Amino acid sequence: MTVDHEPTGPSLQVGGEDEELSRRLDQELTAFNARATGAGEPVEFSVRATDAAGELAGGLTGWVWGTLCGIEMLWVREDQRNAGWGTKLMREAEAEASRRGCTDILVSSYSFQAPEFYKRLGYHETGRLGGVPGGHQDVYLQKTVGRDR
Repeated sequence: MTVDHEPTGPSLQVGGEDEELSRRLDQELTAFNARATGAGEPVEFSVRATDAAGELAGGLTGWVWGTLCGIEMLWVREDQRNAGWGTKLMREAEAEASRRGCTDILVSSYSFQAPEFYKRLGYHETGRLGGVPGGHQDVYLQKTVGRDR
């Protein structure tokens, strides 16, 4: 006897990291955002700092999307902190953003990381979100660049 099975239909799956799903979501949302804004797709950039021995001392990654720049990650090796690398990395990112026609830069920093560092560089706080482990907050900051402020 043959049993006909109906298609299972839509489903949801919960799991760990799914690189294929992440790539697809990124592609679809990027295309949607580009159409909605007319600003095209974001372009990534990086700034790398090396010490006298040629070893990585720190770095920064970010993106430019139209006239907006976002700083994704900024890190300085522990033994190189307080040597000015963070400021140099940010100033170079700001210069690159200006060269690429940006007028604003966004960055976020957990309250236990470096929001005061960004404020010293002229960024102003635009908001905070709670819920970070340990009772901390995610602090959002913005700075106008590349035009008369």
